[in-house]
Formats: sequence, C-alpha cells, structure tokens
Amino acid sequence: MDTVTIIVGIIAAVVFGVIGFILGGLHRKKVAEAAIGSATEEATRIVNQAVQTAENKKRESILEAKDEIHALRSEADKDIKERRAEVQRQERRLIQKEESLDKKTENIEKKEEALNTKLKQADSKLEEVEALKKSQFEMLEKVSGYTKEQAKAELLKGLDEELVYEKAVRIRNYEERTKDEADSLAREIIATAIQRCAADHTAETTVSVVPLPNDEMKGRIIGREGRNVRTLETITGVDLIIDDTPEAITLSCFEPVRREIARLTLEKLIADGRIHPTRIEEMYEKAKREVEQTIRQTGERAVIDAGVNGIHPELIKLLGKLKYRTSYGQNVLNHSLEVSYIAGLMAAELGADVKTAKRAGLLHDIGKALDHEMEGTHIELGVEYAKKYKENDQVVHAIAAHHGDIEAKTIVACLVQAADAVSASRPGARRENVQNYIKRLEKLEEIASSVGGVEKSFAIQAGRELRIMVKPDVISDDKMVLVARQVVKKIEEEIEYPGQIKVNIVRENRIVDYAK
Repeated sequence: MDTVTIIVGIIAAVVFGVIGFILGGLHRKKVAEAAIGSATEEATRIVNQAVQTAENKKRESILEAKDEIHALRSEADKDIKERRAEVQRQERRLIQKEESLDKKTENIEKKEEALNTKLKQADSKLEEVEALKKSQFEMLEKVSGYTKEQAKAELLKGLDEELVYEKAVRIRNYEERTKDEADSLAREIIATAIQRCAADHTAETTVSVVPLPNDEMKGRIIGREGRNVRTLETITGVDLIIDDTPEAITLSCFEPVRREIARLTLEKLIADGRIHPTRIEEMYEKAKREVEQTIRQTGERAVIDAGVNGIHPELIKLLGKLKYRTSYGQNVLNHSLEVSYIAGLMAAELGADVKTAKRAGLLHDIGKALDHEMEGTHIELGVEYAKKYKENDQVVHAIAAHHGDIEAKTIVACLVQAADAVSASRPGARRENVQNYIKRLEKLEEIASSVGGVEKSFAIQAGRELRIMVKPDVISDDKMVLVARQVVKKIEEEIEYPGQIKVNIVRENRIVDYAK
C-alpha cells in the first residue's frame, strides 16, 4: 500500500512538473513576442526619421549646388565677355597692321619700279662708257704703236724695276740707321754681360767608367753564367761593356740619370763585395734614392744660385735632372744658370724686369729633362710643364720662343734668346761631331748656290760666316740687299745652329787688258 502510494505520488509530481514547465514556456513566448513587436516599431520609427533627415539634406545640397552653379555661370559669362572684347581688340590691331603692310608693299613696288628704271639707265650709260673706252684704247694703240697687252707689260716692267730699287734703298737706309743706333749699345750690353758672367764647361759623354780594384772583380760582376751582369743590365737599363781594359768597366746609356744610378749601384756592389741578384736589387734601390735626393738638392741649389724663388717643387726636381743632361757636350744645368745670369744682367742694363728674365732663363731648357722620357721637342714639353705648374705668361712665352719657333713678343723673350745664343756659342762651350759639322757647312753653301745670280759661295769661320760671290751683270748693288735677305730667311727656316751666321755678299767688276 505504501509502495503504491509512493509511486502514485511520484507520478503525480512528474505530471505536475511537466504541466508547470509547459505553462512557463508559453508565458515566456508571449513575453518575447511582445518585446519583438516593440523593437520592430522602434526600428520602423528610426528608419522613417533617417529618411526624413536625408530628404532634408538632399534639398539643402540641391539648393547649395544651384547657388554655386549660378555663381560659376556668372563668372564664366564675365570671363567670356572679357575674352571677346580682347579678341575684338586683337582683330582691330591685325586689320591696322594689314593696312600698314599693304601701304608698305605698295611703296616697295614703286621703289622697285624706280630702281629697275635706274638700272636700265645705268646699263645703257655703262654700254656707252665701254664703247667710248674701247674707242679711246683703239686710238691710244694707234698713236703709241703698242697693243693693250704690250702697254700693260711695259708699265708693269717699269713699275717692278722702280719698286725693286725703292725697296732696296729703303731696306738699306733702315738697316744703316738701325745699326747706327743699336749696334754700339747691343755690343756694349752683351760684352758687359759676358765679362761679368764666366762659367766653366766640361765635355760630357754618354758613357761612364767605373774603376775596379782588380781584374778578378770582373768575373764576380759577370757571375755564374753571366747572371749578375744580366741582372744589372735588366734592372738599370744600362749596357755594361766588360772588355780587355784593365781594372775598369764601361757603362753606356743615352739616359744620363739611369747611367748615374747604375754607376753608383756598381760602385756600392764593388765596395760591399757581395754580388748576387738580390744584393744587386738592394743596392740599386739605395742608389736610386741617393740620386733622387741629389737631384732635389741640386735643383734647390740652382734656384738659390739664380736668385729665383716661388718655383714649383716639381720644376725644381726637373732642374736637378738637368745636372745629368748634356747638349753638344755642354751641361744643360750650367747652361741654364748661365743663361739666367746673362739675361738678368742684360735686363738690368735695359731697365727691364730682372727677376722675370732670370726666371725665364733658368727654366728655358726645362723640357730637356723630359725629352728622353716623353714624346715631343724640349720646347713643347717645357711649355706644357710651365703651364701645368702655373708659371706666368712671360716665362711660358720665353720658353716657347727661345729657339725662334714663334716670334718673340716680349723683351724678356728677346733677352732669353740672346742669352741662350751667347751661352751656346761661346768658344769652348759646345762641341759637335765632325760629320754634323761638315753637313752644316755643305747645307749653307747649298742654300746660297740655290739663289739666282750667285756665282760662288764659301762657308768660313767654322760655319759662322757665309761669303757669297754674285754675278755683277745679274745682281745690281740695289738687289744685293734683297739677295742677302733671301739667303738669311732660307738659313733660318732650314738649318738649326747655335748663335748667329753672318751672310757676306761680294759683287765686283774686273777688267783685264794686256799691253803688247
């Protein structure tokens, strides 16, 4: 009984629980439906409000756009009116210009017509003049007995003879006057400069001789299978002449700086006694440094001796190299110092710029320190390096003109030319081989013989004077001046020579008769 009661109670409780749950769910559904309905109404209200606000904004934007369009249209209308007015003004100007051009065209056409008329009149007048000229020439030919060409040739012949005579007289007078005024002063200045500057010169060659302590040293210098001598020649660029000369080796090279480095290298090796390729390289580097130091010190001493300052260090180094450079046996550095002294002395006598003259004289042959290493004449190289290291224009011009390659336009250039000639042509200053000497004499006589009217020519005084005998029936006294000028010009153009060459022309008439 109790069990049944319990089961019934449990079932009743379950039933009531299910009924309660169902009733609760229905209530919650109604509440939710009510909430959804109110949210829908609120959303509808918000959407309607937003649509109304958007409509209002749209109307306001349309009104603002219409106002702006109206303002832009007004401004555009105003701009169009202004442009139309400007176009009308331009049209009026163009019309005025067209009218002006039409008037000018009419005037030009009238002037052309008048000019054509005048040209026709001038042509007719010219024809009349030509006819009159022709008739007058015919009349003159009848009267004189000469044709037109014969008369012209006769006039030109007479005029040519008069001009030759006039030129010769003028040249002779001018030369005499110039010589009277300048010869004495020039001789005095040059003689004074030479007397005050005395320099010794020693003949240089292209070989150096290194003494040996004994003949056994030759074998050590040659080395096993000649390896030492080959190394020496390869490193130094110098030829070693090991002949039968007792206790001496000759070094031969046309580049003097290399020859000096080789000489010092060989002397150091002989003094050291250890001669092998490695030691040769060490001694070569040491000798090279010593020669470079000597070059620099020599250049500095030359600048100090010449009394010149402010020269670029590279130019000073090139001056030092000139110590090892010779020209016709004359040391170029000594020659440059002598030219500097002489140019400075003559500049002082003339009241010219002494410092510039000495500077130009010292640097005039600077290119000779480079002509073994670079292409070009020593003048071209000297000018190039003087410009490169900012030498002044007068010095550069003096370097370029010191051999007469260009005309000397400054007094400094003229003084350097004269000083260079004096230094090079002094007795004992230079020497040259016999073959070149003979060729120069033959060339002088050949130039003289190539001039018309020359009978004989003789190069005398070691090529310092050219004596020319002319045919008296071909060359007159007046034409002798012109012949001398022609020969001098040819010599200056075709021959290189130190100093100057005197051209002496002789014309004589000889009459021979016999008493029987």
